Amino acid sequence: MQISQGVEEKKIVIKGLEANYKMAGKGLPFLILHGWGGSSDSWVFVQNQISKQGFQVIVPDFPGFGKSPAPKTPWNVDSYVNWLNDFIIEINKTRGELAKPFSLLGHSFGGRIAIKFAVKYSEKIQSLILCSSAGIKSKAGLQQEIFYYLARMGDYLFSQKPFRRLKNRARNIFYKVIRRKDYLKASGVMKETIKNILRENLLDYLPKVRNRTLILWGKLDKMVPVKYAYVMKDKIPNSQLIILPKVGHSPQLDIPEKLSQILTKFLKP
Repeated sequence: MQISQGVEEKKIVIKGLEANYKMAGKGLPFLILHGWGGSSDSWVFVQNQISKQGFQVIVPDFPGFGKSPAPKTPWNVDSYVNWLNDFIIEINKTRGELAKPFSLLGHSFGGRIAIKFAVKYSEKIQSLILCSSAGIKSKAGLQQEIFYYLARMGDYLFSQKPFRRLKNRARNIFYKVIRRKDYLKASGVMKETIKNILRENLLDYLPKVRNRTLILWGKLDKMVPVKYAYVMKDKIPNSQLIILPKVGHSPQLDIPEKLSQILTKFLKP
């Protein structure tokens, strides 16, 4: 299905689970992984721009996001890494787009997957881009426990009849206070999945990344503060860092033209 000029939407079945993905262009393979709560939709403009520069750009919807159904049981980071490898294998069976080393970009939650994938399957990657990447766990373990407790209490309280009409308003206030929108917006199996995701700290994986790496970060990022960009730059060998002024957590939406130019320059051999 044609989504926009040059971008097609396709389906593929991976071990019984249907997956949606978008594809554009021909040439050097470039795979983009979206963030939590996002989908391939948010990358269409950038995907289209880069595809015009001699790249075949593929952006899947992770299971549980966009038009890809959720897994039947809660997943963790490794589950998504394994799914990504299966996605690549299935794509190559029919198309072969990712048969040779490809460039990989991970945004936010997608960065977690990209980091572990790069460590496990380094030979499959030409270069790595971490954009406002999650993965480094804060030291506030108690704060995390308090957050989960408050979330559970909030769900119970605002499910009671006298408070139901206040539920959405109260949740919006809670979002601003704790800055953890992803957890409360998740439901069912995905709520358990994000709890699994947040428990894991990928700090020890960073020195194991051997691919040429570009780290991109919005200076005004409030979801994943810019301080983590400097940690990643320090820990990942053969990496370079670009801080984007006046940009928040989603440069693909804030500055899509500029981001496309930066990515194309880095990706060009």
